[in-house]
Amino acid sequence: MIRAVIFDLDGTLVETEPIHFAAFNEVLRAEGIKIERDDYFKRLIGYNDHDCFAAVLREHGEDASEDRIAGLIARKTTIYQAIVAERDVLYDGAEKFVRDCAHRFPLMIATGTLRAEAEAILRRAGLRDLFLDIIAAEDVARGKPEPDGFDLALGRFGFILRQRDPILPDECLVVEDTPAGIEAAHRAGMKVLAICQTGPAADLAGADLVRPSLRDLDLDDVLNALRGAQ
Repeated sequence: MIRAVIFDLDGTLVETEPIHFAAFNEVLRAEGIKIERDDYFKRLIGYNDHDCFAAVLREHGEDASEDRIAGLIARKTTIYQAIVAERDVLYDGAEKFVRDCAHRFPLMIATGTLRAEAEAILRRAGLRDLFLDIIAAEDVARGKPEPDGFDLALGRFGFILRQRDPILPDECLVVEDTPAGIEAAHRAGMKVLAICQTGPAADLAGADLVRPSLRDLDLDDVLNALRGAQ
């Protein structure tokens, strides 16, 4: 039985992955490095900023010290926030599905993006108050596919709700869009609804349930399908 829902943000609720790619590329070009769009969406999507920069720098034989990565993240954040501030990035159907879930379950965000970025996007969309908390990149030592973010989200549910009957991992539904996110959620013991908004269904086959988009997604259909898959 599902008792809580945890949403990823980028690529799941908001169409920001192309913006992340553009910001990464602008910063890396200044370092003499270019990443291809197909490579980013096939291999790097779902990584947090730190892990993405670290992977690309090491692959190009560059210095991947923490000080250098921190500087690159700061530059990328400035570029990304300037672009996002000018755009409506919410996916069609995202607001309705989030509100449907919020009427029945406590909600949390677990994202590889920075807290300030997540807060700004959700507040602009009018959705921030529907989530108990945001687990962001700076809250965990390891990003997806490690389960740390989802483990922390589960702990926050317990701390905030203070229920006598605490929510168990397999009572959490995670809504994700990447293989790294699916792996992280499953390693945390949670069920996963994968949305094919940033990649093909074949790449998301490890999820408990796969749907093409949030548009026209019905919560009861999702819950019934998950029960049938057990």
